[in-house]
Amino acid sequence: MADLFSTQHEDAIAGVSSHAPLAVRMRPRTLDELLGQEHLIAPGSPLRRLVEAGENARVGPSSIILWGPPGTGKTTLAHVVSRAPGRKFVELSAITAGVKDVRAVMEGARNDRDLYGMTTVLFLDEIHRFTKAQQDALLPGVENRLIVLVAATTENPSFSVISPLLSRSLLLTLRPLNDGHIEALLRRAIEDERGLDSTVQVDDEALAHLVQLAGADARRGLTTLEAAAGVSLSRVTGGESATLTVADAEQALDRAVLRYDRQGDQHYDVTSAFIKSIRGSDVDASLHYLARMIEAGEDPRFIARRVMISASEDIGMADPSALPIAVAAAEAVQMLGMPEGRIPLAQAVVHLATAPKSNAAYLALDAAIADVRAGKAGSVPDELRDAHYPGAKELGHGAGYRYAHDHPHGVAEQQYPPDELVGRDYYRPTDHGAERDVAARLDRLREIVRGTAGQSVSASRNEASRNEAARPEASRPEADLP
Repeated sequence: MADLFSTQHEDAIAGVSSHAPLAVRMRPRTLDELLGQEHLIAPGSPLRRLVEAGENARVGPSSIILWGPPGTGKTTLAHVVSRAPGRKFVELSAITAGVKDVRAVMEGARNDRDLYGMTTVLFLDEIHRFTKAQQDALLPGVENRLIVLVAATTENPSFSVISPLLSRSLLLTLRPLNDGHIEALLRRAIEDERGLDSTVQVDDEALAHLVQLAGADARRGLTTLEAAAGVSLSRVTGGESATLTVADAEQALDRAVLRYDRQGDQHYDVTSAFIKSIRGSDVDASLHYLARMIEAGEDPRFIARRVMISASEDIGMADPSALPIAVAAAEAVQMLGMPEGRIPLAQAVVHLATAPKSNAAYLALDAAIADVRAGKAGSVPDELRDAHYPGAKELGHGAGYRYAHDHPHGVAEQQYPPDELVGRDYYRPTDHGAERDVAARLDRLREIVRGTAGQSVSASRNEASRNEAARPEASRPEADLP
């Protein structure tokens, strides 16, 4: 039964069919052909020892878990590991395989070892989707080195892989590929006889656009190149060489070319417009700029970070649910990857753009930081100081502290800030959304804590308005994008 999941090792040695997708044909055959992940493939590294171990499984680690974003080479590394002499490659997908399939692989691995002296390399994709029972079924084979397990995941294994399996495996973290890696990969695919074999030439602008569309995903880059090459080759006859242009890429992907440089002005301009559209409550413009960033291959993690910042900077306490929704969208992007990750991003953007707005919490912290930098950081009042170490009480620490829960409403009159900041208001809530209720409660809390019942707070609010009007535009966060 295990043969149902096997890839013939002889076929891997000889090379795949010329009809296979370009991404499969160009899969590196050795560690030296791998682009990126230099930190994992250095001479003497555990991964290199595993690849070079051959039939002697004791030379390197028995099993590895590869953690990294899509298109960074997890499947490729599994194939490279399997190419060592005396090894057989078997692949399972955690989406469709069950405990019965795992046990069938184990039985096949035992027979191959005992009868033919072959070591089975089991590549398990998306191991985070395996249940605890399914992962438990892998333990005997891993512990006894019946198989060399190469498991891949896009999620943090510390939360998605059981501890016994983690302790028996070597965890390797794959880093995202950079544009230089993707460009080198595409150039190799254009020239290599396994790829396009120089039947297509690519002009510089088209190559830069293909790199951008890849979005640090090697598989996506090769798939896009193959589709665009098909368009350019359809224009020529008689085996002539064709030149792939931006127009070919546009036609192949059925999308307009976006003038968007992730390291240039367009990156900052579009991102700035995105944040300001959310702040301005224009949901349609917000979705437009979100779409432009996604289609241009912007890193979805960057987009998610900007959404989280917006949730606190521009919405804050006016809708306290905004930040949890933004964080949930960021986590969903990490778990789902793209293109599915665009869906929770869109939901978060719609929520933020249509939510009531307030930057009061953000301005409050800036005002507090300004005072600290100006030297207004006096001594902590004695009653608030730590009184748990020997000799503290003799110094008066904790003396007179009023335990809030012993007072009506859980609030007691007491001095909390240093002397020079008594009466200083940092947080000045607006009357937008949920913050309207916070404002009324805050006035009463300050009256009780400060013992100022009956005094007006309008003067401090007028001061807040004057401070905001005088705040320089350059100090606002959108002027300093990462």
